[in-house]
This record gives sequence, C-alpha cells and structure tokens, in this order.
Amino acid sequence: MPLIEVTMVHGRTPEEIRSLIHEVTRAVVEALDVPQHSVRVAVRELPKTHWAAGDVTIAEREAATEAATTTGGAAH
Repeated sequence: MPLIEVTMVHGRTPEEIRSLIHEVTRAVVEALDVPQHSVRVAVRELPKTHWAAGDVTIAEREAATEAATTTGGAAH
C-alpha cells in the first residue's frame, strides 16, 4: 500500500489540494500498477514561518521582496 506524503506551504484552496490528491493518486496507480483504493496520500501544510532555505523563512523572503518592491531596492 503506497503512502505518499506531500509537504507544502499553507495557502492553497481546498480545491487545489483535492486536485493534487487526485493527480498524485493517478500517477502512483499508473507508475506502480496498483489499485487506486490502496494508494494513501497525506498532505501537510506548514506556515510560511516554519519553512526555510538558507536560514531564511519563506515569510522573511516574502517580506524582503515586498520591502524591496515598495522602496525600489533589491531583496536579499
């Protein structure tokens, strides 16, 4: 029984998440030749303050980009 876990930043609509679940399920059924009812998909959403790359959270990166756009400067 395949279990697929998807982690992403919070903010998608329920419809977008439902579509993701559908497409992931379809891809697993096709790739592994398993019955659809055996595929499990878990979607985990994290706040932008809980996801970072290079020691900068997505929230911090977005704030820097917004500040740069507002002031006309470059974001880091």
